[in-house]
Amino acid sequence: MDPEKTAPFELGSGDDACLLLHGFTGSPWDVRPLGERLAARGMFVRAIRLPGHGTTPEAMTAVSHRDWEQAAEDALRALAPYRNVFVAGLSVGALLAVVLAARHQERVSALGLMAPALRFLGRDVRLLERFQRWPVWELVKPTVEKTGTDIEDKAVRAQAPILPWFPIARLRDVFTLQKLARESLPLVQAPVFVAVADRDNVVDQAGARELVRGLVKAPSVRFIRLTEGAHILPRDKGGELLAVEMGEFFDRARSGA
Repeated sequence: MDPEKTAPFELGSGDDACLLLHGFTGSPWDVRPLGERLAARGMFVRAIRLPGHGTTPEAMTAVSHRDWEQAAEDALRALAPYRNVFVAGLSVGALLAVVLAARHQERVSALGLMAPALRFLGRDVRLLERFQRWPVWELVKPTVEKTGTDIEDKAVRAQAPILPWFPIARLRDVFTLQKLARESLPLVQAPVFVAVADRDNVVDQAGARELVRGLVKAPSVRFIRLTEGAHILPRDKGGELLAVEMGEFFDRARSGA
């Protein structure tokens, strides 16, 4: 992967800020179009690169969900001077966003959750989740090859940075984050925007519906389905609509509506 293409970024300025969290095996490249549009609305945007991501597959062997949680915590803490802080996450990044909002109720003003990875579609992944207590599968098949990413737009997909493989043991960390997110849902007290894509081939929309039902203390929840695009929502065909909808949702939170 090109480390410059997958590098963290900062955009815009203003009294309010948004922290962007990419997904598992992804990078800030996945969420940059959303960051650009949010910055154009007059806020500071920071996208971090989660530890082990965006460089080499080997880098993924030395990290765990604790490193991802800590990176997100540190990034949120660094945004303390801003009036309102929003957190927007894609896929596993959405799970991290939920955990942050539950732990820091006083600091997270609103959430933007894209294709939240609370449940997966793939049969193999569901089997691994079911038998995660027995690490035999880590010995039989220690790595998982990646040949592409779930983007419907062919031109954009051809430009996407792809991590060629990752340690299958990291899926255990993803399953842990799913559990943490489920436990965190009833503690979220910020307005929440949730977006899913009908053509997503990675996560099950049933997980997003479960997530919405669990947000029992959120003052408002907006749920939208995009008829175009796949899992990497900000980069795909429905990306512009997503950015408008999320931007307007954050604007209402900024104005106190």
